[in-house]
Amino acid sequence: MANAPTPIRRRTIVVVHAGLGQPSATRLLADRLAAATVGELAAKGIDAGVTMIELRDHAQDLVSNLLTGFPSPVLQASIEDVVGADGLIAVTPVYSASYSGLFKLFFDVLERDALAGVPVLVAATAGTARHSLALDHALRPLFVYLGAAVVPTAVFAAAEDWGTGGDPMEPSLADRIARAGRELATALVTRDAKPGPDPFADPVPFEQLLARDQG
Repeated sequence: MANAPTPIRRRTIVVVHAGLGQPSATRLLADRLAAATVGELAAKGIDAGVTMIELRDHAQDLVSNLLTGFPSPVLQASIEDVVGADGLIAVTPVYSASYSGLFKLFFDVLERDALAGVPVLVAATAGTARHSLALDHALRPLFVYLGAAVVPTAVFAAAEDWGTGGDPMEPSLADRIARAGRELATALVTRDAKPGPDPFADPVPFEQLLARDQG
């Protein structure tokens, strides 16, 4: 019996989701997409590290950042995780036929070119399949504007796509997840891994340091 391929390279994947409940269908979909991508990378001999960012934990910090222009240390760490990632999985619940305000607020605080060329898999959840158009009418244009390389398959999961208790998935949803994970993995393989951050390349502005000291 042949041995499984030994991972010889590494990629970093950050998953950003805007689910509000615990548990939430949005988090469940995010987990499935991450697992599918990691599995595809492992089959190609590439190790992958996954960081999960739950935006509900940053809600107050995001509003404060919008008002002051300065992120908290916790929010800054998540921003750096996203900016430094080789690939991104972004999942939002759909409200009023678009992504949630919390989801948009997070991506509003990123620098304009922070995601330039980064492979991104977009996904969304909602109570009904009528909201699936939000993927192509809202999410994909957002990340194209940010310069990201959005993979072809976007994944939408309505309430009926989950089995009793949220698992197992309907076969069609499982197929879409597998296909999207395969596409993101392929994009990560063909793109060079990002170098580690240079701690001296982007010093903290003096005004921000002063604001921290006064706080």
